[in-house]
Amino acid sequence: MQPRAPLPVFALCLTALLGLAAVSVLTGAGRVAPEQVVDYLLGARGDHHLEMVVTTLRLPRTLAALVVGAALGVSGMLLQAVTRNPLAETGLLGVNSGAALGVVVGIVYAGAQTGGAYLVWALGGALLATGVVLLIGSRFSPLKLVLAGAALSATLTGITSALLVADPVTFDQYRFWVLGSLAGVPLERVLSVSPAILTGLVMAALAARPLAALSLGDDMAVALGHRPGRTRVVVTVAVTLLSAAAVAVAGPIGFLGLLAGYLARTLLGGRVGPQIVLSGLAGALVLLGADVLARVVMRPYEAPVSLLIAILGGPVLIVVARSRAVAAGAGDLISDRVPRRGAGLLRSPAEGLRRILRRRAGADRAGGPPATGARSGVRRGARSGVRRGARSGVRRGARSGPGRGPLPSDVLPVRLGALSVLLPVRSSFAVAALAALAAAAGVTALVAGQSAMTAGQALDALRGIGAGGQILLVQEIRLPRVVAGLVAGAALGLSGCLTQALARNRLATPDMLGINQGAVIAIMLAGLFSSAQTLFEHWWTGPLGALAAAAVVFAISGGVGTQGYRFIVTGLAVTTLAGALTQSVLAWNGLSSATAIHSWSVGSLAGRGYPVALPVAAGLALLLPAALAVSRRLDVMRFSEDVGTGLGANPRTTRLAVLALAVALAGLAIGIGGPIAFVALAAPVIAARLSGPARLPLVGAPLTGAALVVAADTIGRVIASGAEIPAGVVTSVLGGPFLLWTLLSDRRS
Repeated sequence: MQPRAPLPVFALCLTALLGLAAVSVLTGAGRVAPEQVVDYLLGARGDHHLEMVVTTLRLPRTLAALVVGAALGVSGMLLQAVTRNPLAETGLLGVNSGAALGVVVGIVYAGAQTGGAYLVWALGGALLATGVVLLIGSRFSPLKLVLAGAALSATLTGITSALLVADPVTFDQYRFWVLGSLAGVPLERVLSVSPAILTGLVMAALAARPLAALSLGDDMAVALGHRPGRTRVVVTVAVTLLSAAAVAVAGPIGFLGLLAGYLARTLLGGRVGPQIVLSGLAGALVLLGADVLARVVMRPYEAPVSLLIAILGGPVLIVVARSRAVAAGAGDLISDRVPRRGAGLLRSPAEGLRRILRRRAGADRAGGPPATGARSGVRRGARSGVRRGARSGVRRGARSGPGRGPLPSDVLPVRLGALSVLLPVRSSFAVAALAALAAAAGVTALVAGQSAMTAGQALDALRGIGAGGQILLVQEIRLPRVVAGLVAGAALGLSGCLTQALARNRLATPDMLGINQGAVIAIMLAGLFSSAQTLFEHWWTGPLGALAAAAVVFAISGGVGTQGYRFIVTGLAVTTLAGALTQSVLAWNGLSSATAIHSWSVGSLAGRGYPVALPVAAGLALLLPAALAVSRRLDVMRFSEDVGTGLGANPRTTRLAVLALAVALAGLAIGIGGPIAFVALAAPVIAARLSGPARLPLVGAPLTGAALVVAADTIGRVIASGAEIPAGVVTSVLGGPFLLWTLLSDRRS
């Protein structure tokens, strides 16, 4: 679309905004007719009910939508301009989560109840999150910045969940407020945050010219007389004021800044000043339209505003991620090149063969002897269509390569009579160490707890010695829970290993691809429409929901080939949309049911036992050998499709098989403990660091995942006196920094 002149666009937006404002005042879930509202506004006398509907409910609600929408739209545009990232948005980058955490802290520890008190606490949380975003914004590409924002948001949300688990009263308030509803917002709350919003808008106007210069680069901005550091400080303060005030009024509403910025850039091109103005108008327009729709789509009830905006924002996120500007910066997320040492899962023994090919190609160019071995074998295989030629060429190249022996240096041949195997030394030691770590985590979980029982008594109770209550606690409560944690963690670790290798990307995990949330939605819906006592009785629906989510993400993104970054961003959009749906379900249920669903939806092992763990363990026992069976083909596909095809691997068949295995494993794990975050990301990375980059850690990753889940569950049981923190909350708090570290350590020149 060609950029248009600002004035006609502004006039059209203002006209549409005035029309929507009129519709907002005339529309509601009640039975007040529009003509009654018109007569009342024109001076006719009405009854008390009509006066309350118009002056107490609809007018403040309309004003709140205008103010909050403009604030979020401008703050999103400011972030996109200062980071030069079209994906930057307060919801995606964790700023809204920081403000929400501040409000929850204020409610729990200071008894905050008014709009002014909400604003003060939201300012602190938003300032912290905005500072982190701008600190790391210059170091990451657009896609990596979004993933870093997801890590920050997960950590902040995890801390918020930990506070809510210990305070049911605050959770009852939070589950409605987090939906971003404008229903019942009093006029006093809107007026109390108006000075902060006006100040933020003025600062945004003052920053327009410096931001336009900053878009040309820091050096050019300095040459034009601006100070980039000062500009970033002004933008930080403006974004903090605007986002904190919006959260204080209506709760955290995501995607609105992304939508407003996308519309402003599409309609006006690269002019920063007009873009900021139009983003404010577009934000108010989108939020007001969503609020009107929320009142009429489910009469006499109201649909969550955040869910409606997520339905609009998810596709826009995918469209922006597929744009040329973002795709140009996606090379650091996925690459067919062999990375440097320490890059984890992207290395394999074939790196030596590739180096041989490069050296021999250099010898050809320098007039040396013609290349033989691997190179000629690959050429013969390509010409004749016989894969055997490629494989034999690779073997000869491996034997004849300079400085290479007949076997990799970390492989030890072991012979038992007529049988012989090649034992990878480093990987074997790593597997043994990780198995010992998982066993130690299990023993610690049996011993640790808030009951007055010593380690010796716990171990005696495990053998059936001691008081009846102690034996019951260890053998009937703790031991089944430990078994469930080990099985769930192993399934998550193996699922993460497979998805990372499939996408050739350490960030492609079931958490980020929407697979976990698909399983969550399936199990949650099955629980809502059945008479079962607990949600995890429907563990068998987890793989079905995960498969449906994977199919949607796969279809929209076009697969995980050379455009694998689209797979990740599409999964992130699906995850965010599913999260909004989960929050809506929490609000629609009673407090006791919502508390149970919330505890499970963040990942918990409370109440888990053999009836759910053993079937999943049986599934894991079947899927692990299948994963090992496809590991050889998956190994060669970690480089490129050409290398995999030349060595006999069918890329399409291998992808589908690996994806099916990963989805089934993730669905089974979520059926046990819910979406325990970041385990599928961390387990393969840790296992690869220990076992070396030569092979996929298909055994080490499950052992690491089992140890992580059991350790997180143990920490959650003992860290807070009188309360239990779900394992998923613990992994969210610790996993966010781990994801940031992974992003920083994965940078390529």
